[in-house]
Amino acid sequence: MTGWQPVKNLMRLNKFVALSLGVSRRKADELIEQGEILVNGDRAVLGRQISQSDSVLYNSRELHIQPKKLILLHKPVGYLCSRASQGGAPTIYELLPASLHHLKPVGRLDKDSSGLILLTNDGDFAHQMTHPSFYKIKRYLVTLDRPLQPLHRQMINDFGVQLPDGPSRLTLERQHDDDHRWIIQMSEGRNRQIRRTFAALGYTVKKLHRTDFGSYSLGGMKRGEFQESNLTPN
Repeated sequence: MTGWQPVKNLMRLNKFVALSLGVSRRKADELIEQGEILVNGDRAVLGRQISQSDSVLYNSRELHIQPKKLILLHKPVGYLCSRASQGGAPTIYELLPASLHHLKPVGRLDKDSSGLILLTNDGDFAHQMTHPSFYKIKRYLVTLDRPLQPLHRQMINDFGVQLPDGPSRLTLERQHDDDHRWIIQMSEGRNRQIRRTFAALGYTVKKLHRTDFGSYSLGGMKRGEFQESNLTPN
């Protein structure tokens, strides 16, 4: 088991599965409950501890702990945050070397959006960065097709906009006194939330660019560039 660093030669099975697959411990518990994990050929049970000599299998593949890694990527417009191409569109993995293709995006940006994407194999880190209870602020630069009316700005800031999947609450600030261009902060991350919020009020988002995600920022990275960073969700 590469990377094994147990305490008293034992490790909780859910932690080992999480570190090996890059999922959260909650997801690891689900896999164990569903009978997806075998230890020494037997179906595993919740709460089990394992030693370095134990063999752990998932989908007939032996698991090994992978070193934790975090990559910051400046996603250009036109790239998909997925492993599979759709309609011939390139994916973000085409911007990364093969040695990083095992990393998973922490949240997503749609094809028409650009900016900061985090990729990691640490499921607990990904959970802390995306679950609403941890309140990680994301910052975007947004350009609208027409000036945002003061009443609509007040609605978004003070009350939120009701969407089919619940209210959307954003914090808005003008860019350079321009009513077309806005700085938006939010702690949620629902699918196409910003675009859907403005569409509900009759606007079209022409450009959407994420600059910050929690304590992580694009900095001076150019489009298509990436860099390794430390895993510090707090």
